[in-house]
Amino acid sequence: MREYAVVLLAAALVTFLATPVVRVAAVRFRVMAAVRDRDVHVIPTPRGGGVAMYLGVAAGVLVASQLPSLQRSFEFNTQTVGVLVAGGLICLLGVLDDRFGLDALTKLTGQIAAAGVMVLFGVQLSFLFLPFADIGTLSLGPDVGVPATVLLTVLTVNALNFIDGLDGLAAGVSAIAAVAFFAYSYHLGLVGYDDVASAPALITAVLAGACLGFLPHNFSPARIFMGDSGSMLVGLMLSAAAVSATGQTDSQTLGSAANLLPLTLPLLVPVAVLFIPFVDLLLAVVRRSLRGQSPFAPDKMHLHHRLLSIGHSHRRAVLIMYFWAALLSFGAVALSITGGTVEVLVVIGALLVVGVMVVLSPRARREAIAARQSELAAMKQRSRAAHPANGNTRPREAPPAASGDAPARPTAASPTAASPTATSPTATPPTPAPTAGVRR
Repeated sequence: MREYAVVLLAAALVTFLATPVVRVAAVRFRVMAAVRDRDVHVIPTPRGGGVAMYLGVAAGVLVASQLPSLQRSFEFNTQTVGVLVAGGLICLLGVLDDRFGLDALTKLTGQIAAAGVMVLFGVQLSFLFLPFADIGTLSLGPDVGVPATVLLTVLTVNALNFIDGLDGLAAGVSAIAAVAFFAYSYHLGLVGYDDVASAPALITAVLAGACLGFLPHNFSPARIFMGDSGSMLVGLMLSAAAVSATGQTDSQTLGSAANLLPLTLPLLVPVAVLFIPFVDLLLAVVRRSLRGQSPFAPDKMHLHHRLLSIGHSHRRAVLIMYFWAALLSFGAVALSITGGTVEVLVVIGALLVVGVMVVLSPRARREAIAARQSELAAMKQRSRAAHPANGNTRPREAPPAASGDAPARPTAASPTAASPTATSPTATPPTPAPTAGVRR
């Protein structure tokens, strides 16, 4: 565990120190995120922070290769090296997209190519357990395992890209997911199912360090965005960790692993860890397809946008997403480690209730304020109606005559019917009308 901590700190430190340099280079080469209608930032901001994150990942892998205990993860397989090579390719693709704005087909082709490189180094789905209709464990050959791995990688890459909409959101959620995957992989090594120095544990350790080192520069107000170079890199590494930790083993052999839920958790853990990005991706695809739009068409209806529309502030919306990502991720890992004890289930249930209340708190507060204002208005109306002076109404003056209408007939109370002494001294007395029957 101490060597993993060293690797994590090395990745975090290199990322933290490299990010300001990358930011200066992004401003110099005009790799900037312009302000768009669907964005929440108000000034153009540099992007391309994924380059600093990749440097941190590479530094963490280099340090791990020099540590005695972690060298075993390089001796028995090439998965870590494959992830590093594929991550460099997809990071380069993201830099080109950050600078020139590639079309969706070009990005999709590049993502498939990077996933294919990762598969060539041994990162591939080999087993899949389906707890339905007594199907059991399916052994996937290359004709099925390779396309399934590529599909999972592409979905994860785009899911992380979709949630990268608020300052610090993608980096924080990715760090939480990486730490949860690390805990799951490390526990499998501790109980003797896998080696402690395993590829998925090392991949998630360096990824968590890179995300944590980048987060101080990216949290609201962000000084730099990770861009597609960062979100696609993170998605690829999370997909590689999920495949390495759960997709290359027969889950029915996990019965001896310290009360694990052997038949469901190898499938449940990656789904729970990546639940927030996958749900956002699914909702976006369904929403845009129903509108007749492309699934890649941008809009302002993602989960974080909905939190903002409810009334949460920018930082509060990000923290709420952190909370749900941590609850789902570590809840699934806790179930896998403890076997689903009553205490763990009660804690998870209580936190679920708290999370729902926190999410809906602005709406409940607005409804309470509106109800109170309506009650006060009704009380004022009733008090006015019951006031004694409300019965003594004063006569209103006649409205002034509109232009073109006949003048109103003077009344006894009007100034025109007053006595001559009440008239102005300079006023000309009116000419008396002729009397009937008298000739002049």
